[in-house]
Amino acid sequence: MSHRDDPRGGEEPPVVVRDRRRIDPETGAVRPTVGLAESALQSDRPTEGALQPTGTDELQAQFDERTKDLQRVSAEYANYRKRVERDREAVVTYAKAQVVGDLLGVLDDLERAEAHGDLTGAFRAVADKVNAALQKAGLRSYGHEGEVFDPSQHEAVQHSTSPDVTGPTVTAVLRRGYTFGERVLRPAMVAVTDHEPAGVNADGEALLEPEPPGAVVRPDGRPEERPDRPEDRPHDAGNAATNG
Repeated sequence: MSHRDDPRGGEEPPVVVRDRRRIDPETGAVRPTVGLAESALQSDRPTEGALQPTGTDELQAQFDERTKDLQRVSAEYANYRKRVERDREAVVTYAKAQVVGDLLGVLDDLERAEAHGDLTGAFRAVADKVNAALQKAGLRSYGHEGEVFDPSQHEAVQHSTSPDVTGPTVTAVLRRGYTFGERVLRPAMVAVTDHEPAGVNADGEALLEPEPPGAVVRPDGRPEERPDRPEDRPHDAGNAATNG
């Protein structure tokens, strides 16, 4: 190995000569070329043990990140499916309610015909089938005498008071109400009766007991009875004896 001056003003890098002869000139034995090649490669490359922990940690971090992304996408898709299914059911229910709402007038006519005794024979059979089909679809009627008045479901058109009820009570149904699912299609038109305590009129004013005949009201408000018969009046009886 020799060093030569570089014409550009520096020294050339040293030249390395490797003996790649398969036969050793000194001993005449065949050299193991595979072992030499492996030793040369091992001297030039880093050990795998130093890189393995770093590569494993990086792969684990990427795996965890991809797993979280997959879980997030799965949750978003599940929420999307639920929202679409809920919207679809709402649209179907709304369409059914629109159709049923248009048939409420027919149900009113059938109810009036039944009240007058005109719903008989084949007409009765048809009316029963119509009512059964609408009830199967989800239509429910309400509004009966004796029900507790609910302003969210009843429309009060008449009002009265009575001591026979304990609270606002439906005492007459002028038009039946209908619900479809959780939706009120038409409120029931009813007459409502409120509780009237004893001794109170419809305006909430206290009723005074009638005063007995000949009673005189004292300054404190209590009545003072006055005799009505002449013989019960001492002054009048004395006058009568004097006059006699």
